[in-house]
Amino acid sequence: MTMKTNIFIISILAVLMTACASDSSSEWVRVKGNKFIDPQGNELIFRGLCFSDPVKLVSEGQWNERYFTEAADWGANVVRFAVHPTNLNRMGWEETFNAMDQGIEWAKKHGLYVIMDWHSIGNLKDAKYTNPMYDTDLDETFRFWRMVAQRYNDEPTVALYEIFNEPTVTGEDTGECTWEEWKGIQEQIIDTIRVYNPNAVCLCAGFNWAYDLTPVASAPIDRQNVAYVSHPYPMKRSQPWEEQWEADFGFVADTYPVICTEIGFCLENELGAHIPVISTDVYGHHITEYFEKKGISFTVWCFDTTWSPTLIEDWDFTPTTQGRFFKDYLQRKSAE
Repeated sequence: MTMKTNIFIISILAVLMTACASDSSSEWVRVKGNKFIDPQGNELIFRGLCFSDPVKLVSEGQWNERYFTEAADWGANVVRFAVHPTNLNRMGWEETFNAMDQGIEWAKKHGLYVIMDWHSIGNLKDAKYTNPMYDTDLDETFRFWRMVAQRYNDEPTVALYEIFNEPTVTGEDTGECTWEEWKGIQEQIIDTIRVYNPNAVCLCAGFNWAYDLTPVASAPIDRQNVAYVSHPYPMKRSQPWEEQWEADFGFVADTYPVICTEIGFCLENELGAHIPVISTDVYGHHITEYFEKKGISFTVWCFDTTWSPTLIEDWDFTPTTQGRFFKDYLQRKSAE
């Protein structure tokens, strides 16, 4: 059986499963126009926190209910599980998914939606990555999403499936991939997900470490119930930011939902300071005001003590500079 035949069969199955899902779809977050809609039919803006890798947190003894309680207390309504391929294989698929099962129960208990994030950086087409911790391939990626979609096909808490964290094509190091090729790969993954879970909202990122969504203007993902991802860290553009953000990714929010699944900053003398995250709370004010104007959702990187830019200094959850800013912002918005 040829690859094209396989893709055709998957597409037909996805259509049939979607048609059969109407009875349960009312329990799920969905896309309507350029908005996320909650199960009650109201517009939903996701504002939350990026968790570090579940395997890392398990190994450090921090994958526990307190972690989720703190996220909710900070005012988050969504958390992001950054699942790294090498960590998944190191701890084992079943053990990792068992840990995530427990995390999803804690999230549900505390009113948090979950973004499931396949956390790799590089070129999935050519299997070239920026660091060995991101090593994967198409077969493993399809396997991951089949398992997620099958395991959580009746769990609306796991509302958003982030297909690939940061697509990156830099030439010699990470090979070549056109937008049309990347668009096609994402559509194949979406079709595979929809065979098992037709209700999940799939999140699609562009190149330049998931910053650039300009190709969407002429060639959007040809599937329903999708949203787009950007990672507009402060040094991706120089100030003034807003006009450049609008041209690079913000314009997409006029037509489709956009969720910036990584934002954040740290001072130049703080732990892990590096390009492109060095800035001050000036960035925090500008990015949140821009998101409010555009109706853009977001999660802040990273609710961890070592993965920078960090939101916390220690496991007493003492906020860092950006942690203080975003904790205050999230709590204010959740109280509205």
